[in-house]
Amino acid sequence: MDVKAAVASAVTAGALLAGTTAAAAHPEHHRDGLDSVRSSAHAFHNVATAEQHGYRLLTDVHGTACIDMPGKGGMGVHWAKSGLVEDPAILPRHPEALVYAPGSDGTLRLAAVEYVVVKQAWDARHRRAPKLFGHRFDVTGAPNRFGLPAFYSLHVWAQRHNSAGTFSMWNPKVAC
Repeated sequence: MDVKAAVASAVTAGALLAGTTAAAAHPEHHRDGLDSVRSSAHAFHNVATAEQHGYRLLTDVHGTACIDMPGKGGMGVHWAKSGLVEDPAILPRHPEALVYAPGSDGTLRLAAVEYVVVKQAWDARHRRAPKLFGHRFDVTGAPNRFGLPAFYSLHVWAQRHNSAGTFSMWNPKVAC
């Protein structure tokens, strides 16, 4: 299966991927960039609004929607936008995925955004892993829980504090 077919299949099945961009390398740009991410993501505090804008629930190959890892914390529930996933650019104000953390009452609250790019597509054009806001993306190899080819991703906890760090994959305060 080629990368484009895998991406389309993964989004349809409820997985996530895609995108690229250069990042602001200077610390003074990080705050402005994160403020911009927070501002643009604010419109998606409501899952219904995200869905109206083309974001769809993301699940892994077993149908699991809420992603967590014992001992590390959780990510939450992802909604991915296939048009952004298929686009080979990462645009800070247009993340490929929105991440919602479940509250104690089950209410989902926007907690983070996620940027993703297929590793093979990125590596074909670049000598180093992607960076955004001065942070290198994480690598998820294949096979993986989403049934996707290897990909790079970066979580940005722009809407909810993460004691593990703004750019950490896992948030100790998020549980499924």
